[in-house]
Amino acid sequence: MSNATSNDRVAVNGVELYYEVRGEGEPLVMLHGGVNPSDMFGAPLAAMAKTHKVYAIHLRGHGLSSDAEANWSYEQMADDVDALLGEIGIDQIDVMGWSLGGGVALQMAIRHPERVGKLVVIGMNVKADGNFPEVQQQFDEMPAHAPTIAGYLEKSPLAGMYPDVNWEAMMRKTGLMNQGPYDWSDDVAAVTAPTLLVYADAEMMYPAHIAEIYGLFGGGTRDAGVDGALRPTPNRLAIIPGTTHYDVMLKETDVVTEFARAFLAE
Repeated sequence: MSNATSNDRVAVNGVELYYEVRGEGEPLVMLHGGVNPSDMFGAPLAAMAKTHKVYAIHLRGHGLSSDAEANWSYEQMADDVDALLGEIGIDQIDVMGWSLGGGVALQMAIRHPERVGKLVVIGMNVKADGNFPEVQQQFDEMPAHAPTIAGYLEKSPLAGMYPDVNWEAMMRKTGLMNQGPYDWSDDVAAVTAPTLLVYADAEMMYPAHIAEIYGLFGGGTRDAGVDGALRPTPNRLAIIPGTTHYDVMLKETDVVTEFARAFLAE
C-alpha cells in the first residue's frame, strides 16, 4: 500500500499484526481475502479511503504480519483483530471483509459484537456444504498440495511484496481452516450489527446458500411494499452481475465500494 498516513505492528495473541491507516472520516476496518492482501488493499482501499479513515489489517500469516505455529481459524483471526483494535484504542468500528476477511468479519460480529458497528461481508459462506463440492474438494486437497502451490508462489511477484510469508504453511493452514464440517448458521442468525451482504452472481457457493444467509439476517420473508416501509430487516443483499468469487472486488471495485459507502452512510 502507498499513501498511508501511518502504519505499525501490534503484538497480539502470539503474533504481530501489521496495519496501515489511510483516509479521513468515519473509521472502518478492511480485511483482505486469502493469500494476497494487495487485492483488497489496492483500488478497493483507495476507494473506501475517499470517505473513511481505513484501518487495513494484514491477518496473521499474511502480508506483513507474522505467524505462529498453530493452525488458523476464523475465530482466532477475529480475536486477533479485536485485540489489535483494543490495543490502539478503538472501542467500536465498522468492519468490511472479503472472502477470508468476510469470515473474520462475521466472527468478529459473533464473538465481539460490542466492537462492531456496521458489517459489510463480501463473498463468504457460513457452512461447509453451502459451497460447491468442487470448492470443498480443493480445500480438502490443499494441505497435501501445499508444497507444490508454494513453489509457484515463491516465484511470483507476491514473494517480493511479502518476503517473510511462509507460503507452504499458508496453503496448508488455509486448506485446514476451510475443511468441513462447520455451520455458523445459529450464530449468524444472532448477529445484531446492521449488515450488507455482497456476492458475485457466479460465486463459489450455491445461490440457494446466498439466499439462506440473507434469510439468517432476516431478509426475504415478505414483500417490502411500494415504498419499502414493510422491509423486514435493515440488512441488505447485493448480487453483482458478471463477476466471480475471485474477481468481484477487482473487476467491479467501484460498484462494490459504492454499495458499501452508501450502506455505511445510512
